[in-house]
This record gives sequence, structure tokens and C-alpha cells, in this order.
Amino acid sequence: MKSKLDPRHQRRIKNMQMLFAYDAEQHNQLNPEQQDIVSKLDQIDQHISVNAPKWPIDQINKIDLAILRLSIWELLYNQSVPPKVVVDEAVEIAKEFGTETSFGFVNGVLGSVIKTISPDGTSNSSK
Repeated sequence: MKSKLDPRHQRRIKNMQMLFAYDAEQHNQLNPEQQDIVSKLDQIDQHISVNAPKWPIDQINKIDLAILRLSIWELLYNQSVPPKVVVDEAVEIAKEFGTETSFGFVNGVLGSVIKTISPDGTSNSSK
């Protein structure tokens, strides 16, 4: 198992926390990566809506939503990380910060999102 002190893991936690704070309208100064995530929230939220149709965005646990937004951004726009690693990291963060059911929900939504991504990394959800 990877260390919780791994810098990539720590960066993901900081980005998830920023998205949680951003959603709570506590806008802090954002680094370039965080600005990119925030600039794509509408597209990311569309993927969440399509892949978790029983859960309107405003009814999803805010930690779960932040984790999903970060992970979907990584899957679609920061493709330097393999999908399996993105999902593994998301599940670990959900176990650490979410509820008892968060990791299963996050894993299910991300599994659905991955099925809509072409091998070249583009989304098939609009096809």
C-alpha cells in the first residue's frame, strides 16, 4: 500500500479540500491546477449527473462531490494518471474523509464514467 505521505496523495487531498471549500463558497486563492478544475465544473458535473442519475448534484454528500469532481477532472483532463490509479486514490480519500458508504458510491460513479471514456481519453457520453 502506498504511503499517506505520498506527495501525489497529499496533492489530491488538498485539491479535494479546495473543491469542498469552493462548493461552500469559501473562495481562497487557487493554484493553476485548481483553477483548471474549477473552470471545468459544469462539464464535470454533467458527467456526475449522467453517471449518478438517482442523485441530483445538490443531494450528493459534499465530500463525495468534491472527490468525484477531482477524480473526473483527472480522468478527462489530466490523463497522465491511469484510470485505475485515479479510482484507487478516490476510494482511499473517500474512506478517509467520507461516510461509511462514500467509497462504494464514488467507486460506482467513477466506474460508470470510465465506461464512457474512449481509449483516446475523450468522452463518449455525448455520442
